[in-house]
Amino acid sequence: MNKKSLLLVGALAVVFVVVGVMNRESKDTTGEDMLGDAAENLSDIGTADQGLEAMEDDIKEFAMTSFYEMKDGKPAPQFSLRKITVKKGDQVRIKVTNTKGVHDFTLDDYSVFEETPLDQEVTIEFTADKVGEFVYYCSKPGHRAAGQWGTFTVTE
Repeated sequence: MNKKSLLLVGALAVVFVVVGVMNRESKDTTGEDMLGDAAENLSDIGTADQGLEAMEDDIKEFAMTSFYEMKDGKPAPQFSLRKITVKKGDQVRIKVTNTKGVHDFTLDDYSVFEETPLDQEVTIEFTADKVGEFVYYCSKPGHRAAGQWGTFTVTE
């Protein structure tokens, strides 16, 4: 009886091991299938970063500096970018960095007015929803008259 009991215990141990391994493999396979389905669904949707990149692609971005030079012993304030052209409906982002002097950025027709502190990049964003040619400028006394202005053109 001792041999029979030992054989029975051994046989049961083998059965438990085989069933355990099969059960584990079944769970792994099910988990992989679930992950595979989830991965397929995610690839169809895309990632948040991809969506952000797509949005970024739709934004028309411009960068300029605001500064002054001395001409004939007088300060001559100006923007480094004198013309901006976009299409109606474009999202516009203008980055202005004041590198010398005291300036701002004003675009009346789009209700834009931003101070541009020295050595700081200021980001201005809006939608170009009006067709035409508009003037952006620095509203500090005498700056626009001295040439610190540019043209913002919106086409159909």
